Amino acid sequence: MAFHVEGLVAIIVFYLAILAVGIWAAWKTKNTGNEGDRSEAIIVGGRDIGLLVGAFTMTATWVGGGYINGTAEAVYVPGYGLAWAQAPIGYSLSLALGGLFFAKPMRSKGYVTMLDPFQQLYGKRMGGLLFIPALMGEMFWAAAIFSALGATISVIIDINVNISVIISALIATMYTLVGGLYSVAYTDVVQLFCIFLGLWVSVPFAMSHPAVTDIGLTAVHHVYQAPWLGSINSLDIYTWLDNFLLLTLGGIPWQAYFQRVLSSSSATYAQVLSFLASFGCLVMALPAILIGAIGASTAWNQTEYGVPDPMTKKEADMILPIVLQYLCPVYISFFGLGAVSAAVMSSADSSILSASSMFARNIYQLSFRQNASDREIVWVMRITVFLFGASATAMALLASSVYGLWYLSSDLVYIIIFPQLLCVLFIKGTNTYGAIAGYLFGLVLRITGGEPYLYLQPLIYYPGCYPDENNIYVQRFPFKTLAMLTSFFTNIIVSYLAKYLFESGTLPPKLDFLDAVVARYSREHMDKATLVKSDNIVLNELAPVNPRHSLTLSSTFTNKEAFNYVDSSPELSNTEDD
Repeated sequence: MAFHVEGLVAIIVFYLAILAVGIWAAWKTKNTGNEGDRSEAIIVGGRDIGLLVGAFTMTATWVGGGYINGTAEAVYVPGYGLAWAQAPIGYSLSLALGGLFFAKPMRSKGYVTMLDPFQQLYGKRMGGLLFIPALMGEMFWAAAIFSALGATISVIIDINVNISVIISALIATMYTLVGGLYSVAYTDVVQLFCIFLGLWVSVPFAMSHPAVTDIGLTAVHHVYQAPWLGSINSLDIYTWLDNFLLLTLGGIPWQAYFQRVLSSSSATYAQVLSFLASFGCLVMALPAILIGAIGASTAWNQTEYGVPDPMTKKEADMILPIVLQYLCPVYISFFGLGAVSAAVMSSADSSILSASSMFARNIYQLSFRQNASDREIVWVMRITVFLFGASATAMALLASSVYGLWYLSSDLVYIIIFPQLLCVLFIKGTNTYGAIAGYLFGLVLRITGGEPYLYLQPLIYYPGCYPDENNIYVQRFPFKTLAMLTSFFTNIIVSYLAKYLFESGTLPPKLDFLDAVVARYSREHMDKATLVKSDNIVLNELAPVNPRHSLTLSSTFTNKEAFNYVDSSPELSNTEDD
């Protein structure tokens, strides 16, 4: 494959444009936030991110390189097809459910990160435990998409994979470092536009290539391979449901999502932008689905790609850039490559910012340095943005099973964090004892179920399991959902049992070593004034929107009215009465 100077120039121009937008957003909003609120402005954008920009940035966060590449791959792979392309529907429903049930209580209570309610109710140590799977999910996700981007760029313009990964990571880290959520949000607007335009421009050219058969015919008939609509085998229906629930429910408890929710100008806007992003995810999946269908409808021996086909060469995961490279004119393939790199950067910058936000606030500030100055927190965030960006880049370059690690960590988000989030927001009376027990039960059940991507043999063989080509047993039983439900009910049962044992006098107060039941004010619990500064917010009211110091694209859409959310949780109301 020849080195394409034109492609390299196109990528450089695109990257410089993205970097310029990120720096411009940081410069325009550098005075946002009061003197002592700069760290919060970086994390949640001063809570004045309007509806338009909020919907764009939330959509772009989910519509990443893994989303569009993975959707195209699922549609293309024989035996799977559209029936197994679960990400578009799963993530769309995830955003809709998040808007219906989670956005309003989280935004109305004025939290700054997703971990705030856990530390408020369960204490700082439990918040630290929950930070581990949340951090793993964000970091391995960023590493996986950096790795995918490097391979994609190398396919089309034939440059060294490592160089493309490092440059892409540097640019994403640089504008995140400078501007925080503002830079991420405004670059997401540009990136989402590039994804939409780049992929839709490529589809007609690829579809009209002489080697491509009508995708309507190949959808239901075997031409070059099995029909791309796909089917679900009766033996695999439980696996399908398990994975679908993982995407739908496990897609909610991510800091990248709640960072957008908490940056909204009101709780109502947080809900609306979730619904808009839900629709946006579906729309943005359409060109990826069509590209996967085109790949399944192509006689590859009639193209420059030659034989064998991508599936035989084990390059099915690269079907999207391969279609752009071999079925589109050169200038169109470069334009499509810009779309792919935009998708990757729009997700990677969000993950890096999310990880650094949780560390700076919930670990450094609330657990170790509660009296730290705002300037100190800002510098901790900047340092961790750089460190997490460098770590994700290193994993993308060095780890051979980044995708497997991300797969396992995303399972932990679903199995551990999601049931904990349900309990902390909607189940009254849960406490630290139940949270720890639920955490441990969920973790043990997930790990003992095995993981083929990491060649991890299961310790528990559920009904229907079978060995794969590497003799690693694969579970057909929906054990991930079983682990999630076990974690959820364990939290509730152990919490109420501990409460009964201590309050009835069965156990002496001195055994309440976590101060979760007997002690009214625990040293382990975060005071409300620590979690949410009392000078600008009341916990059960909407955080006031700070005066706008910048000219933003969404100024017309920003809600200025207060929205009250009355919380009936006895734990919160008792503290307020005091």
